[in-house]
Amino acid sequence: MATPAELDDPLYNLRLSIASGNAPILANTPDPHTSSDTVLTLANATHLSFNNGTAHKTFLITVPTRFAPDSKPIDLRSIYFAWTNKDAQVTEYFAAVQALNEELPSGAGGSVQNLNFAQRIELVSWLSGETETSESIVAVEGGAAEGGAAGHAKDIASGKVGGKAGGVSVGGQDARLLQIYDGERRMGDHNTALRGSRGVDFSAYRKTATAFLSSRSKPTANPQHAPLVSSLTKKPPKRIEQPIILLSPSASSLLRMSNIKAFLETGVFMPPNTTETQSTNFLQMTRVLPSISSQPLRFILVDSTDMFKPPYWSRVVGIFTTGQSWQFKSYKYPNPIELFSHYPGVYVGWEGENEPENVKAWGRGVMPVKVDKWMGSEKGRWRDREVVERIWGRIEEGMRRGGWSKEGPGMAAGR
Repeated sequence: MATPAELDDPLYNLRLSIASGNAPILANTPDPHTSSDTVLTLANATHLSFNNGTAHKTFLITVPTRFAPDSKPIDLRSIYFAWTNKDAQVTEYFAAVQALNEELPSGAGGSVQNLNFAQRIELVSWLSGETETSESIVAVEGGAAEGGAAGHAKDIASGKVGGKAGGVSVGGQDARLLQIYDGERRMGDHNTALRGSRGVDFSAYRKTATAFLSSRSKPTANPQHAPLVSSLTKKPPKRIEQPIILLSPSASSLLRMSNIKAFLETGVFMPPNTTETQSTNFLQMTRVLPSISSQPLRFILVDSTDMFKPPYWSRVVGIFTTGQSWQFKSYKYPNPIELFSHYPGVYVGWEGENEPENVKAWGRGVMPVKVDKWMGSEKGRWRDREVVERIWGRIEEGMRRGGWSKEGPGMAAGR
């Protein structure tokens, strides 16, 4: 049964009204009797009236309550507002607090406090009856303290906690002190915190460890050493040589370092000046060529031979050209006809336009392909995939003739 102190407590009355299903009345007077004494919005309310059974209590809406996180009491209006928005998300609740604070100056005045997520959960759990205690709610003098004393006495009688020897009653002790004792956390010692309340016997593991360590300390009768010859004659792992694809450095080339990788990987052509990729002089990409290896091969794409060493030319598997012979001045074979007799060449031009006469004169060593002109969108560019497959087919054919495998070139080393 509720004590007089609890019946005069606004927080207890709010919890009681929630449990009974009787919503409190928003009022603009301390003694509401008629409909004119009530208001519809919390912004205009100055009092909160509760009708719990035969008890009728009205409280000033700004009165501090026992809910005091961080020892700072929260007023009744903020408590009631948090309960009415118990199902709101964090952002929704924050927006509702701001909206109410904007309405209050023209209404009842004051402001509503913004409770954080953890405080709202703790408050709503206590108001709804899901929890009976809360660390942020101060006990009612003569109410919850006496209930705590009764509960503590019940625990002593059942043997859950210790009491005075000889069956001495706890009735003579301070009820507030008993409540504090009841709220204490039961702390264990160091061993309990590490290993739990039940002791663990590690003697079996200790014996095993002793036997293992003693066996390691004994020297073997005839130590065997691995033969040095095998370690000396063992061949170092062979370095995998990656195939190289050369691009034209010409500004008129449709395929440059900024769009070549996307074109060869996705099969969709985009002009160099429309891509967001930053230009670079070195790219890497992977591609599976079934006749060479079932595993993806890593290709290197460059548009300059300034950093080329003589052995690198055995790794070149394709050369893109615009038909301008100055591109080959620094190549191993400056003569285009001789160059494309050793390496597969590819010319990429616009659909509907003829390839340059130079490309035709260089013979079958250069494969001309055409892409549809760029219309400002990637839609409808299904022919690009066919062009890409033709290019990879030409590169794969040249690598197969050169004896390539996943480790590197074979007969191509003689180029």
